[in-house]
Amino acid sequence: MSNPVVNALLPVVILILIGFAAVRSGWLKCSAIMDISNLAFLILGPALFFRSMAQVHLNELDFKPVLVYFLAIWVVFFATMFTQGVNRRGAIMALSATFSNIAMIGVPLVNFTWGQEGLIVLFTLMSVHTLIMLTMVTSLIEFSISKELTAGNAALRTGRLRSFFRTFGVSMRKTLLHPVPLPVICGILFGLTGLTIPTPVDNALILLGHAFSPVALILVGMTLATSKSISRWRVPFMMALAKNCFHPAALLIMGLLSNLSGLSLKVMMITAALPIGANVYLFAHRYKVAQEEVTAAVALSALLGLITLPAVLLLLSYMG
Repeated sequence: MSNPVVNALLPVVILILIGFAAVRSGWLKCSAIMDISNLAFLILGPALFFRSMAQVHLNELDFKPVLVYFLAIWVVFFATMFTQGVNRRGAIMALSATFSNIAMIGVPLVNFTWGQEGLIVLFTLMSVHTLIMLTMVTSLIEFSISKELTAGNAALRTGRLRSFFRTFGVSMRKTLLHPVPLPVICGILFGLTGLTIPTPVDNALILLGHAFSPVALILVGMTLATSKSISRWRVPFMMALAKNCFHPAALLIMGLLSNLSGLSLKVMMITAALPIGANVYLFAHRYKVAQEEVTAAVALSALLGLITLPAVLLLLSYMG
């Protein structure tokens, strides 16, 4: 019998294994990782983000379930960050504990389970998920980098307030011009105009966007094959456990406290229980922070999802 959870998760595992095998066999060189990362981060991802946001009609969406979802995210995110440290590494770890693989796994899983009605709820979340999460983390990371760069500057230390606003200004500029939030913001603004993307351009964006998830996941496997300390599984396992278990647990508590129920709660629950999204790996690789730990966590989270997602679906079946 076909299992929707297995059908959704196995492609993720297979793509990671393909990337791993391609490097180990010598088909792809380690030197190609940076170029492939730039391809995914600077071309494929922006195409997907822009087109997805350009088709969103914000005035028709119910954002109450989304608000509950983000309340749970912020609880887990900041708890993780304060535990790991208020710095670049802490931000990446916190993103790992809260950023779901919605596009690659969430959409087919929700479609298999609840159909179009469930997808409407999921797409409502998707309309702001990437914008809020990645913009927030980009701001935190860029702010940390700017703070580190100005820490040794005596002239800037003389005025703490001026230094703070200078750092904040640099951080916000880099955030807005970043290749992840920028296409999301542009897509939303384009959607508000009521215009439609010309068919040839739209078709090109579709092709680029479809390539993003498989390329990103193959990239995870490639990096996994080059890791030198991948035997250290404790931290990656805790990251995967936080994403697959703590995140949906926090969402369930927040949902019940907020009187969220029915299909909205179920879709949000299964979304919170999804494995770590490939964007987390791209962020770690982009900023050269916790790369090996995040790489291992993404792979472990996908494997762990074969157990935790069916468990969450079973729980939801008892909730009626």
